[in-house]
Amino acid sequence: MNKLQTIICSTSVIALLAGGLIFLSANNSQKADENKPLVQTFTTVPEFGPTVQIAGEKIDLTRYDMFERYDRELTSFTYTHNATLLIMKRANRFFPIMEPILKEEGVPTDFLYLCAIESTLNTRAISPAKAAGLWQFMEGTGKQFGLEVNGFVDERYNIEKATRAACKYLKQAYTKYGSWMAVAASYNAGQGRISRELDKQQAEDVFDLWLNDETNRYAFRMIALKEIMKNPYKYGFVLKSNQLYKPIRTKDVKVTGSIDDLAAFAKQNGITYAQLKDFNPWLRERSLPNKIGKEYVIKIPLQEDLYYKNGNVEIYDKNWVVD
Repeated sequence: MNKLQTIICSTSVIALLAGGLIFLSANNSQKADENKPLVQTFTTVPEFGPTVQIAGEKIDLTRYDMFERYDRELTSFTYTHNATLLIMKRANRFFPIMEPILKEEGVPTDFLYLCAIESTLNTRAISPAKAAGLWQFMEGTGKQFGLEVNGFVDERYNIEKATRAACKYLKQAYTKYGSWMAVAASYNAGQGRISRELDKQQAEDVFDLWLNDETNRYAFRMIALKEIMKNPYKYGFVLKSNQLYKPIRTKDVKVTGSIDDLAAFAKQNGITYAQLKDFNPWLRERSLPNKIGKEYVIKIPLQEDLYYKNGNVEIYDKNWVVD
């Protein structure tokens, strides 16, 4: 064996030995770490007491199904971060508009959370079934409770009018059931369905009913969202005041005639067409025919409120923020 062959052979042996040592080291390291968590963060399970309060009603959570249904929704909202965060940010803008209406109409303000689970507080929300607006009215139900719905005007998207219509529905249902949680279930399934099932299943409490999964979860979603929004930091949500969506003041422009071009109308009022639609999503087309001289109120946002400056955001609920 010449010198070159000797060097090559020696190098190969060293490489093999080194490879074996690396393999053994990696293998031993793997064995040493196999009982350690793969990540150094931990998922905690939300804890809760034996009862919760919602709309003035005390809900007992000690029965197995009540415990598990609430646990499911509380866990879901805790870890579905994007939806829960969006609701809290948007609520800072819309709860101050809706809460006074609920109080005036005699409806518990906890129904703000029902509105939130209906639409995630998206003013342009429309469901696959064509329920529309923050309160997700179907067209027929909206008309039944006094909302105008046609090709040019759809008041299901009008926050104030839709909130008043929702209050009418909720109070009508409460007169029938005498329970706000039954009212909540009926908002999802319809009063006819809840009434039939109470009769057919010979039950008195809506929580005793066997219902489809969506309705079965509905009231518990409302309860869980209230709990998290009352104590967001407890559930891992850390927001600063300048991260919430600011309330934007508007002025009312009353219109009793037709508007042929809403873009031109917006420009005349110092805003863009997009801003006009943002604050008046009930305007469904580029014009507003009004042959009967009906009075409409169009909201024009104030210029000084259109910008985030100096972190100046009014906070609806101080519990939502850490600063």
